Amino acid sequence: MPSITELHELSEDLLEDAPANQWVEDYLPGCSRRTLPLGEDFEGPVSATLVRLESEGPSGKPREAPGAPVLQIHGWTDYFYNLPMATEWARAGHRFYALDLRKYGRSLREGQSPGHIEDLEEYDQEITAALRVLRQENPEAPVPIIHGHSTGGLIAALYAHRHPRDVGALVLNSPWLEVPGDVPARTAAEGLVAPVKALNPKATLKVPRLDNYWESLSDQAHGEWTLHPRWRPRQPFPMTVGWLKAVFAGHRQVHRGLDLPMPILVLLSSGTVYRRHWTQEYQENDGVLDVDLLARRAVKLGRCVTVLRVPRAMHDVFASEETVRMGAFAETVRWLRAYGPDTE
Repeated sequence: MPSITELHELSEDLLEDAPANQWVEDYLPGCSRRTLPLGEDFEGPVSATLVRLESEGPSGKPREAPGAPVLQIHGWTDYFYNLPMATEWARAGHRFYALDLRKYGRSLREGQSPGHIEDLEEYDQEITAALRVLRQENPEAPVPIIHGHSTGGLIAALYAHRHPRDVGALVLNSPWLEVPGDVPARTAAEGLVAPVKALNPKATLKVPRLDNYWESLSDQAHGEWTLHPRWRPRQPFPMTVGWLKAVFAGHRQVHRGLDLPMPILVLLSSGTVYRRHWTQEYQENDGVLDVDLLARRAVKLGRCVTVLRVPRAMHDVFASEETVRMGAFAETVRWLRAYGPDTE
């Protein structure tokens, strides 16, 4: 894995789009990436980036993976960096792909507002394009699995609601299904941001941007992960009112109920912690979302929902301490054997 210094040096090279429809070597060992062009918006050309874990056999051709391919979608102020997680999916028999959404990670370009979007449905464009690649490269495999973390979990659930035939199962890792404080807090926040959005959707909220979660993740603090300084900075991206309004709209849909037909696994920490300053508790609890509220909201997602509470897990369950994340992944594999698209 590259050091933090090497990531700084790679920044300029990785800001350039890879040729469309062509795989090139990624900075993560054993991975390649390709650009998914998405046209233009008010800030200019936009694109997403699909990353693939390679598993070539002696012939140079990808080994056959018997299970459904997996598409991973990251959360807010995030991107794909978790190579051990990808490797575990491959060991379980699933070809692994990850999507850096527009204006995140490998897809973030100079002059763009990081993470900004005004309707989560716009992400359908890159998710559909990515799933098309998965089906083309795995024509005999079952319908793909989408694995979404945090905001990516919300995006994945809403996509599955609009495109149920394209998703064989959902594995949601601490999905952001509601704001802490539940409906009253969301309603109050919506009332504050709605007038601002009408005037300037790119306006940013003046709220504290704490670095406690970054400290739990980064090997420059108390964690074990080497994080790109621009793609996963110490402080989260400024939240624009347009983006927040789009997230709130997604929360309303989940609250009403989605009635998704595919099986859904929701992984959550067993506890939540909120502190002004970092403490060791952050590495053994969710320091971002209210997991008890998420557990209650999760059952509104569909007809077959399993909620797995993982002791000592962080907000990103699969970025937690190794024994914790490996135990969570073993439970995920066991769940897939019972409910995944491979069993149909």
